[in-house]
Amino acid sequence: MKLLFHIRYIPPSITKQLLHSNSFQQRSLLHTCVPLLNKEKLPDKSNSSKKEKFDEQPHMRIESKAAAREKNPYKYMMYHEIYSEKELHSVKITHKKFESWHDRIAYAAVQTMRFFFDTFTGYVHVPIESESDKNKTKHRQRKPMNEKQWLRRIIFLESIAGVPGMVAGMSRHMKSLRTMQRDHGWIHTLLSEAENERMHLLTFLELRNPGWIFRAFVLLGQGVFFNAFFVTYLISPTVCHRFVGFLEEEAVITYTRCLQELDAGRLPIWSKTPAPSIAKSYWKLKDDAMMKDVLLAVRADEATHRQVNHKLADAGPDSPNPFLTREKEERDPPDEKEQDEIDTANKK
Repeated sequence: MKLLFHIRYIPPSITKQLLHSNSFQQRSLLHTCVPLLNKEKLPDKSNSSKKEKFDEQPHMRIESKAAAREKNPYKYMMYHEIYSEKELHSVKITHKKFESWHDRIAYAAVQTMRFFFDTFTGYVHVPIESESDKNKTKHRQRKPMNEKQWLRRIIFLESIAGVPGMVAGMSRHMKSLRTMQRDHGWIHTLLSEAENERMHLLTFLELRNPGWIFRAFVLLGQGVFFNAFFVTYLISPTVCHRFVGFLEEEAVITYTRCLQELDAGRLPIWSKTPAPSIAKSYWKLKDDAMMKDVLLAVRADEATHRQVNHKLADAGPDSPNPFLTREKEERDPPDEKEQDEIDTANKK
């Protein structure tokens, strides 16, 4: 009651000052919000008494979304490698030597998963033989996969491959919040890997739109794999990163076989198919890039993920990110020497 009494009997001079202050705050708030408004909501210049030139004020200049996308449609995305021709063709098939029981468990899990993937997608590898070998084994020759079968295999693979990076990054993010400690630079690397795998999926979806049965199996696979990987990551991050390293080894093998079949003429449609526009923008490919260039870029990405996850498994979850100093725009993909470092199984 006392408060209401005092407010009621405020002198008129003070009331006038308060109203003036409130009007000033409203004008200031409108001024700072103008860049967030659409062009249609901007004040009409012709009817403006103050003749304010809104478009001439740099901090209030509004650019259309279409113009922004035309300049750089993927500017909002996290950093990813852009490869030279030499780097694209220097990717090798490697295999990490088992050093502990963790590695054996991770590799066994990868081979089990690959068995189910191959069975569901109908993946069949028919080695490319010479003419003499073809004559000897003609009765045992299996029919190689066509473009539609390869797309089914790749789309299902990439819909699962984007899970580990996101789960690992989320787990480390939550741990950092829970323990109130820094993460040593892992989160950004893991999330950029997840986004990169998602872009693989979006690229190949430009070539085929799966039906509801296929999407149902993807939903089931993601549900099982997400929860299994999340629980395992809470128990042993090292096993999970080694698992992803071995999984990426298999991905490099798969894309290498696909490229070999493309070069052998087994995929005639893809040999004449231009690269999707999303791939040209994302990997900065040439205007006349073809599907082979897309496959080379995707394989190089998988080789990079293979390198990163094996290194993270070697470093351990409590160590600083060994790639932290390379998280810059000029970061180079792993060269042949770095690939040899993880190709320990083939060393004598």
